[in-house]
Amino acid sequence: MAVIKAPSKHIDMLARLLRAEAVGEGKQGMLHVGSVTVNRARVDCSDFEGLRTLPQVINQPKAFEALQHGMYYQRARESEKRLARRSVKGERSWPAVYSLWYFKPGGDCPPTWYDQSLVGRYKSHCFYEPIQGECEDIYNTF
Repeated sequence: MAVIKAPSKHIDMLARLLRAEAVGEGKQGMLHVGSVTVNRARVDCSDFEGLRTLPQVINQPKAFEALQHGMYYQRARESEKRLARRSVKGERSWPAVYSLWYFKPGGDCPPTWYDQSLVGRYKSHCFYEPIQGECEDIYNTF
C-alpha cells in the first residue's frame, strides 16, 4: 500500500529524480532521496506547505539541484522505477527515515543546515530532520 498517491507517471518522475540526484550513491542512496521526496509530500509544514503530490514536490523551485542543472531529463531505467515504487510504498532507512532535507557538501556535514538537525551521512550526502516542534507530522507512522 502506498503512503502517498502516485500514478505511474509520478513514479516515472520520481525515478528520474533518483537517477539525477543520486545515481553515484548506488541503490541505497537513491532510496534515501526517494524517502526525502516522499516525506516532503507527506507533511504540510515548513518549506513544504501545500505540496501534496510528487510533481509538486519535485517541481518546487530550487528544491533539487539536478533540476537546476538539467540532469533530471534523462530517461528513468526500470531499476530506478522499482526504487521509486519502494519509496512510495514507505520503505525508509537511516539516515533518511524522517529527513526532509539533504545536500552534498564539499567536506564534512555541518551539525545544522538552515537550522535543521543533522541526522547522518550516506556516502557524499548529509541528511537533516526538522528541529523539535517543527513538522511533527513527519514522525507519524503511515
